[in-house]
Amino acid sequence: MLLDAEVYEDARRSRDARFDGRFFVGVLTAGIYCRPVCPVRVPKKENVQLYKSAAAAAAAGYRPCLRCRPESSPGTPAWSGSSWKVSRALQLIDQGFLDLGTVDALAQEIDVGPRQLSRLFQQHLGASPVEVAQTRRLHFAKKLLDETPMSLTEICFAAGFGSVRRFNAVFIATYGRSPKQLREKARLRVAATAPGITLRLYYRPPFDWRALLAFLAYRAIPGVEHVTESSYARTLRLDDKVGDFEVQFLPDANALDVQINFPDSRHLYHIIDRVRALFDLRADSAQIDQFLARDALLKPMLQKFPGLRVPGCWDGFEVAVRAILGQQVTVRAASTLVARLATRYGAAYQCANPALTHIFPDAQTLSAAAMDSMGIVGQRIAAIQAVATTVAGNTLAIRRTTDTMDFVARICEIKGIGEWTAHYIAMRALGDPNAFPHSDLILRRAAAAPGEEFTAKQLLQRAEAWQPWRAYAVILLWRNYATTLEQSKRKTQ
Repeated sequence: MLLDAEVYEDARRSRDARFDGRFFVGVLTAGIYCRPVCPVRVPKKENVQLYKSAAAAAAAGYRPCLRCRPESSPGTPAWSGSSWKVSRALQLIDQGFLDLGTVDALAQEIDVGPRQLSRLFQQHLGASPVEVAQTRRLHFAKKLLDETPMSLTEICFAAGFGSVRRFNAVFIATYGRSPKQLREKARLRVAATAPGITLRLYYRPPFDWRALLAFLAYRAIPGVEHVTESSYARTLRLDDKVGDFEVQFLPDANALDVQINFPDSRHLYHIIDRVRALFDLRADSAQIDQFLARDALLKPMLQKFPGLRVPGCWDGFEVAVRAILGQQVTVRAASTLVARLATRYGAAYQCANPALTHIFPDAQTLSAAAMDSMGIVGQRIAAIQAVATTVAGNTLAIRRTTDTMDFVARICEIKGIGEWTAHYIAMRALGDPNAFPHSDLILRRAAAAPGEEFTAKQLLQRAEAWQPWRAYAVILLWRNYATTLEQSKRKTQ
């Protein structure tokens, strides 16, 4: 589906990085599609067509530009309509659902008909689910070709291609060159002996990544996570295999580098997908901030703190355990308790980063753990064990494709889990931009007049105008409240 060129003309001509990934430019004279930040000479308006997604441009017959590399864009922002169906479908596609599954199965997974799913994709992305999945595979493979020393066979299966023959055929059809020829053209400069795999991920500015790292640092699990002023590292487990990764932010590049140490390259895309979610890299902060700034309360806060993102997580179960342990105790106390759990029940781990020493225990392990003599009250132990049992038994899913309302209703059936805990987990683990822990005391104070406090019901009513971006309003209100409190303390000292 074509976009109105007039709306995006200034962004295209100025190479505005805020629009990177929000649309793609099809160049009629060259037969290629580019990012709006492409460094080549800006083509004339009459020679371009604009598309909502890379998949839409590819479906129209354009091939990816080798200069700006559309595979390196921040990606098309998740759809933000009143329904969240397309967003969940995109998340499933990103996790490889269509590598083995069908569009009918995808539609059934998100409770819509196949025709309705196709209509929604055409309306909001300008491409079909299959075209989106094909572009996703192609782009990831091209990125691995350009940025890693992986063998062509490893890249083929890491990107989700079913065979090397199919891998070669798609590249020749798209680029007019084989994967081997493209790699030689890229003049790869990555040493084959370098540890792990390093990939560069881009984001749309503004992005206050320092604030996000500070949020994660304050809640980091010692031994499992390690956060500095510009980096984040952690251990991980996937399919009973363990590894680690480290993210280093690059302030002048609107990007970050991810170094991954994991024994199975077939999981690379899933690891990258989780990293994107952890740092909310797909968000369009300029658009979100503009929407929330229509509210008189939030506007001055946004002027002080532009580009805030919602911190995600690596694992939903881990965040659930952390949230339960954080009930009625300080953040620091919760970190101490969760570190004890990781040390006692998590597997020991060694890597180049001496701060990473353990893998967080999985749900199966904690479902049977006694957790005695650790300073955790009995009610919290029972709640952790109950959540662990339901997750291990696949009767509760804490992941980004889970519907928030269904999740909240299900987890609140567990004794010791209240609405605040449920909505906090939803905000960080389900990837719902509208998740809203409305019973939070700090929120009820931060949104009210100085010295006053909303009830949970009053806050819900006040937040009606913030939909569908209430989770971003939460982070903004927390940040502003903490800053105001700190400033008040300094004045009284």
